[in-house]
This record gives sequence, C-alpha cells and structure tokens, in this order.
Amino acid sequence: MDRRDVLKGMAGAAAMSVAPAALAQAAKGRQRNILLLISDDQGLDLGCYGVPIRTPRLDRFAREGTRFTQAYAAVSSCSPSRAVINTGLYTHQNGMYGLQHDVHNQSLLPGIETLPSLLRAAGYATALVGKKHVGPDSAFPYEAELVPERSGIRDVRELAIATSSFIRSTDDRPFFVTVAYSDPHRAAVDYGNDRRWPDVEPVVYDPRKVPIPSHLPDLPAVRADLAEYYEALSRLDSGVGMILDDLAATGRTDDTLVIFLSDNGRPFPGAKTNLYDPGLHLPLIVRAPGAAPAVNDAMVSWVDVAPTVLEWAGVAPPSAYKLSGGSLLPLLGKHDDPSRDAIFASHDFHEINQYYPMRAIRTRTHSYILNLASPLDYPIAGDVGGSPSWKAISADPSIPIGKRTQAAYLKRDAEELYDLARDPDELVNVAADPAYASIKAALAERLHAVRAETKDPWLAGQTDPYAHVGKH
Repeated sequence: MDRRDVLKGMAGAAAMSVAPAALAQAAKGRQRNILLLISDDQGLDLGCYGVPIRTPRLDRFAREGTRFTQAYAAVSSCSPSRAVINTGLYTHQNGMYGLQHDVHNQSLLPGIETLPSLLRAAGYATALVGKKHVGPDSAFPYEAELVPERSGIRDVRELAIATSSFIRSTDDRPFFVTVAYSDPHRAAVDYGNDRRWPDVEPVVYDPRKVPIPSHLPDLPAVRADLAEYYEALSRLDSGVGMILDDLAATGRTDDTLVIFLSDNGRPFPGAKTNLYDPGLHLPLIVRAPGAAPAVNDAMVSWVDVAPTVLEWAGVAPPSAYKLSGGSLLPLLGKHDDPSRDAIFASHDFHEINQYYPMRAIRTRTHSYILNLASPLDYPIAGDVGGSPSWKAISADPSIPIGKRTQAAYLKRDAEELYDLARDPDELVNVAADPAYASIKAALAERLHAVRAETKDPWLAGQTDPYAHVGKH
C-alpha cells in the first residue's frame, strides 16, 4: 500500500482554529516561542489539583495560566504518549505502538511529521533537554539534544541551566524547547532520592501521612513507595521553578507559550499502562501571553498539544493527513467547552513482550474500554512489577489493588463499561447489564467511528497486505 494513501486516510476530530484575538494581539510584533515541559510517570499529583504535597512553583504557574481539570493522555505509556504529543496522532496512527528504547524498538511510521521537524523547517531554534525515548532520530531533528537521560541522575538544575543557555543563544530566532524530565519516574534507588541534588532542598514525606490514591491498598510498603514518589515530584517542582524564573529574567515570559503536562499515570499498579482514570487523567497547565488565568473543565487530550503549538507558532500542520486533535488556544482563559465531551485512548504494547491492545472512550459520565486480546492476562510493566508496592501486593493474592481484586485486574472482560457517577473507581463492570444497553451501544458506536476514521490497524478491514499489487 502506498504510504501516501495511508497518511491521507488519517482523519482528525478538528482542524486548527483561528487564534483568539487577545492572544494574537498579545504576541503582535513579538516572537512566538514555545516551552514544553513534560514530567515522567506523574499522575494527577500537584497541590493545585488538591493533593496535599509541596509543589509551590507549579501551583503558582497554575494560578498564572489555564489549569485543565479534565485533561487526558491518549495512551498511558512513555514512548507512545510522547509520540502522540509530538504528532497530534493516536499511537495506532503514528506507529509508535510501544517503547522505543532498547529491544522494544518501536518508532514512528515513515512520513509522520513531528513538532521539531515542522518547527525547525519554519525557522525555529529547536532543542530537546533531557529524556527522548522516541524515534526514529530522522523524525525528531532537534537542532540540539542536551543533557540526555542518564540512569539515576535527577539533576534538575543541570536541565535548567541547559534550557536557559539554549534560550539565551537563540538570538533573533523563535525557539521551541522541550524539557523532558526523568522525575518522578522510578530509578534504581528510591526515585533518585538517594543523594542531594544541587540547589534543591529535599522535601521528605512521612510514609504514615502520605495521601493514598484510591487504586492502591493501604500497606506499609505502598506508603513508603508513595513517600519517595512524592519527594521526586517536589524536586521536579523545584526544577520547573528554576526554568520559569530564568525565562522571566530574560524577558521572554511575554512571548512564550508554556505547556506543562505528564506523559502517563503514576508508576503504580492500576495507573501506568492502564486506560482507567489513574492511567490517563493527568495534569495540564497552559500559560499564554494575553490569556487570563482560568480553571477549565473541558475534556481535552494529548492529541490536542501539537495543534496548539502549531497554531501558536503560525506553522501549518502536515499536508498529507489531518491531525486527530484540535488547538487548545480557544480554551485558554475560559472555564469550559461543552462540545469537548469525550476523549479517546488506545494502547498496544508497553514493553515488547507486553502485548495487550485496548481502545477506550471516556465521557463525563461513562468509561467504555475494549480489550482486544482479553483472553490474555493483563501484563505488568517491568518497573511496576519490580516495585515495592507490587511485590507487597502480589505476595498475597487476597490483597486488593485498591478496591479491585487481583484476579479482576489481571483477567479482564472483552468489554468494560463503568458508570462514573456511581462508580468513579471503575470497579463494577456494567457492560452486560441490560439497563446500560443503550449507553453501551452509543459509546461502542462512537468508539468504532473514531477507530474507522483513524484507520486503526486493529480494526477489521483497515489493513490489506496485498493492496499494492492491485485488485484482480
């Protein structure tokens, strides 16, 4: 099959809209810079989201920008999620089906364009600071790749210095800089909390007092694990503050779009790699010159990030295919958009031996998940499987994963439907309940339409290995 035909078949939910007048006026005569800050394996855990941990700099940033309360990753796995952010396409569209690094060896399909390729071609100075985990390199032609990820190294000051140095060196060119943190991803030892890091005052959490998410059991090992995770989040907060302070010091705050988000859910059972709420529901804060601070309840997705950046930069999206998201700029400074009433998610692999394809649609009231290989056991990501939390839980099959039994977690029905108003923890599968038949049918139809529109290779009839030889 001709690659152009595949790309032309990729359809999106919305094309980019015209930038709001206030934002256009604010940036008139100025550069339109972009700073994209990505945390690693962070759930909806910030003070500004109601979690009692110390994140003062991000909380302040949230008060200055638009904090989205219903923002969702399109996949809860590192490389696939970063590919979604950079392409505006779902993982089943862009080809990054699983992890990129090491033996997993996943990468974008030929012909897929990314933010660094599009913006560099438009004259932007482009840099990646920190973690990459996407490929191939040819699809991510950053002008500079600084402070590459190193195992166990969580020096947020080094990331801040590299970021600020690059921004100061861009002269008269606009910049697009992605800062990809390793925090709060697990490290070989205690999330990197085993040493002091320059210019960071550690925030140490008492395991006896840490908040426990509803998808985890109250066990000593889980509490201790969470305490280390929250410490890594407070360190991340310090690092973000360093970058934002220097952005202000260089006078670039008034011409820079700043986006902060996480790639996927926290690295605990029930979150990371799952299409349940803890795996997908994540922080998103966007600050743009000219946009008033706001808390916005619209349902938005990581497929919306690339259209947002391109609209802000005034750079056209790829011509060969449509993006699957829509710009968030019209939502900045506002409190909702009733038309944004659903998000879609897809998952295929995490590690290469962890095949478990899923598709999902979430609305404000219901969650519907298709487990396309439901006879298989649900796989546990390697870093989660090696965690103190999972070891303590799996040591006794009677210990629940939050309120869900281990048996139900590991062996899932082909269809899952949850009434989020009555069951926010997604515990009671009502897919077979006649009372929900019409709701299930409507969600299934809507999900099927998106899969067909986006040429999902896991949907029957979407692939034909002999198309290139013609029909006879």
